[in-house]
Amino acid sequence: MAKMKVKKGDLVQMLAGKDRGKQGRVIESRPRERRVIVENLNTVKRHMRPRPLRDSSRMGGTQMTPGGVIEKAAAVPVSNVMLVCPTCNRPTRVGMTTKEVKGREVHVRQCKRADCLQEIDK
Repeated sequence: MAKMKVKKGDLVQMLAGKDRGKQGRVIESRPRERRVIVENLNTVKRHMRPRPLRDSSRMGGTQMTPGGVIEKAAAVPVSNVMLVCPTCNRPTRVGMTTKEVKGREVHVRQCKRADCLQEIDK
């Protein structure tokens, strides 16, 4: 249904927004929302209240998560990021090819740069 060509663990470059041009790893991908969370990019500040941790009533007092202003990465539309090819180290569009592995056809992502054309998934 909602397939994206960017997966968790991929190195991507931001195309738009306050972090335009910076690169980072995808921490989480949300195909239904068409969004990804990129490590240390598109950070937002959230004011958090100290809360007790779950299952911390073992020994001693309850442990608390610290409160205050916390910076965390917010989700970015997948159209605002571009995959960086691990072979040529440049941002690239992603193509799909089929490859035969152990008698089965498998879809493999491919760099669309004319001078590269290498497989992204090894």
